[in-house]
Amino acid sequence: MSITPEDKQKLIKDYGLKDGDTGSPEVQVAILTHRISALTEHFKTHKKDNHSRRGLLKLVAQRRKLLDYTRAKDEARYKDLIQRLGIRR
Repeated sequence: MSITPEDKQKLIKDYGLKDGDTGSPEVQVAILTHRISALTEHFKTHKKDNHSRRGLLKLVAQRRKLLDYTRAKDEARYKDLIQRLGIRR
């Protein structure tokens, strides 16, 4: 369910604006998206795991806040990010 350090470093390298960039919204949203997709797969076999479902809802809300922030600051960055991650239409 959790993200491995190797996966996290790959996401930081792919979405970071510069070397070692862990704080930009792009990196944070990419990591959250990875965790959300892992939890979604978990729920396909563990339908009654309501404790983890609450955590999933918190992750989705956190990602939504970061995406709203990115959209307010720079619309082009927002559109590029959601297109790269494939999280919207």
